[in-house]
Amino acid sequence: MDDNFLTSSGLLDKIAVTFSSLCLLHCLALPLLIVVLPFLAQLDADHFHIQMLVGILPVSIIAFTLGYRRHCNKCVITWGVIGMLLLIIGGTIAHSAYGIIVDRILTICGALIIAVAHYFNNRLSRHSILGLMKR
Repeated sequence: MDDNFLTSSGLLDKIAVTFSSLCLLHCLALPLLIVVLPFLAQLDADHFHIQMLVGILPVSIIAFTLGYRRHCNKCVITWGVIGMLLLIIGGTIAHSAYGIIVDRILTICGALIIAVAHYFNNRLSRHSILGLMKR
């Protein structure tokens, strides 16, 4: 494989970590901002969750797929899928079915798990590339 693979996979992992971090920031900061700045209460949190999922899921799936092709570590992929499932459940059905507390817990846990999984995906991918270059 060429260096473009490493660049693409690494870039996608960084984008996915950024999305996960934005999701985490949203979940932690939005309630505080609503209390401090009442006019922000008009923002629809459910709508934001869907928009974030539309960005996070494809980028994460592509990054994990490219990374797995390089390092073949199923543990990283498993944790990535768990994180994505938590985000999907937290951002869609948990809010309406179980309330905002469960929504926030699932979303925060999912964002953290995805961020860590992308970190290891990137690290293992880079390590695999360096091992191939030394041969």
